[in-house]
Amino acid sequence: MSRLDRHALRQSEDSYVDLLFDAAPAHGAPLLRALFPRAWVDVNRSRDELDQRMFADPLPTSADTRSNRVRAGLGVIPRIVADGQDIYSRKLKFFEARRRLADCYDPYHLALARLIADARSRFGCAVVIDCHSMPSAGGAPFREGERAIDIVLGDRFGASCAPGVAAAVEQALAASGYLVSRNAPYAGGHVASAYGRPAEGVHVLQIEINRGLYLDEKRIARTDGFERLRRDLRKLVAELARLSPAALRPAQAAE
Repeated sequence: MSRLDRHALRQSEDSYVDLLFDAAPAHGAPLLRALFPRAWVDVNRSRDELDQRMFADPLPTSADTRSNRVRAGLGVIPRIVADGQDIYSRKLKFFEARRRLADCYDPYHLALARLIADARSRFGCAVVIDCHSMPSAGGAPFREGERAIDIVLGDRFGASCAPGVAAAVEQALAASGYLVSRNAPYAGGHVASAYGRPAEGVHVLQIEINRGLYLDEKRIARTDGFERLRRDLRKLVAELARLSPAALRPAQAAE
């Protein structure tokens, strides 16, 4: 159904991010990854963020057709790839969207919800690091002459995780020489807003990594910087594993 070739479709992909964080299980943390591309279904969007312009038949009344992300063509089933090209050569039928959501989106979020519940049951809290990459253009400095941003941490301006989690991640990355920004230009997407409930002991931090650090963006191939970044992120995972659950559990009401 696509008017684009495989390479063009992969422009929206968070290439190799799962490999960058593959040390997590060695520290006792589960690693959840999607086994389908973001151009097919984007799990960092609300399930209802659907774009009527893509469909030949009417969408359900529950569809959120007016969100900023949908208007930009980047709903739960994207209309465009990262460089703005339309993905499809024709309009879709809604049953195609429904099937994708049932086959891909729902199992992913069911797995994520179960992992969070398991962590809360075991530790009294849960920390989710939502891992993404951003085009190198997205790391453009805020002021002329400044360094490009290497990594953006998004906590919904403090709403999705405790300050200590974001601070620990920022300090660890800065110690490795990375320039880190908070909530600009990315403050966190659906996963952070839907699951981040610090008052209930669920902390979600989105991390966006500048692809220029490790990827040839034209060829979508790893560069020599990949292994260095991977080593540094292993240090970050080790730091996160040392966070005290006691500091991240919800406060108990006095009796």
